[in-house]
Amino acid sequence: MLTNFLIGAIALGVVLLYGCLGETLMEKAGQLNLGIPGIMCMGTAGGCFGAALYMNGLAFAGDAVWFPLILISICFSILFSVFTGLIYAFLTVTLRCNQNITGLAITTFGTGLSQFIMEVYVPRDRFDAASVLFSKGFVNDPGANGVLRVLFSHGVFVYLAIALALVFSFVLKRTRLGLHLRAVGESPAAADADGINVTGYKYGAILAGSAVAGFGGLFYTMDYLKGSWENASTIESFGWLAIALVIFTLWRPTVSIFGSILFGALLIAAFVLNGTSSQKELLKLLPYVITVLVLVITSIRNKKENQPPASLGLSYFREDR
Repeated sequence: MLTNFLIGAIALGVVLLYGCLGETLMEKAGQLNLGIPGIMCMGTAGGCFGAALYMNGLAFAGDAVWFPLILISICFSILFSVFTGLIYAFLTVTLRCNQNITGLAITTFGTGLSQFIMEVYVPRDRFDAASVLFSKGFVNDPGANGVLRVLFSHGVFVYLAIALALVFSFVLKRTRLGLHLRAVGESPAAADADGINVTGYKYGAILAGSAVAGFGGLFYTMDYLKGSWENASTIESFGWLAIALVIFTLWRPTVSIFGSILFGALLIAAFVLNGTSSQKELLKLLPYVITVLVLVITSIRNKKENQPPASLGLSYFREDR
């Protein structure tokens, strides 16, 4: 039972991890994107659309192969989520609209459009077969050692999320690209004066972050839910929780790996533990409560490394430099 619980916590945590990594990258560039829930929904619609194209084309091409299925799904997921992120980037970076209002509008737009795409343009009659390839792990034997099952029974998207977290951490801390990105988030005027292309870095962070966040919704539908769209409305709630996870992890990609698993465990505990409905709802609420406590503690301690980027949520007006 403990093994299954940990496997489920990791899998559900990965949904949050993708959204958290995407939002972290954007916030490091000074962009507070509350449109992450909508972007995750659009990434889901795009990836499912690509999977449907591949699976329906097999009537003439033979049996499904996991690599092209995953590759095509990733490409379409990136296409749809980046398109949504591009709208946000144009409005907030080029037109310098309010980031909070724009993000909320993107969430509304993304969730509605993804629902329309899935209902009208995505045939789901072969999703069961596709989901088997998405969720196929290195260890698939239920009788295998518990530790091996916890570590290696997941689909490729779980390991991709962990790899991305490590790469993001290295790039942000150890490379010139990461230094410039953090400079844009802290003081875009100073970065601009130093010759850094503020607009280019903001666009790059938004588009790359959107692509990564979109993977979370695709993983949730095609791997965790085994190809089901019935609980698609929960993707939006996971998007909000992913934004909260960014604060909980203090904008650190490596910490987000463990934070996402903790949040996933709390969410699963609400369903598997025997208790009253109020107790279960309290467990679901715990991730948000913990996030608020972390925010309060870090604000009291006021350490520079634990604070958000100084220009987070603020539009940059170059003429005021």
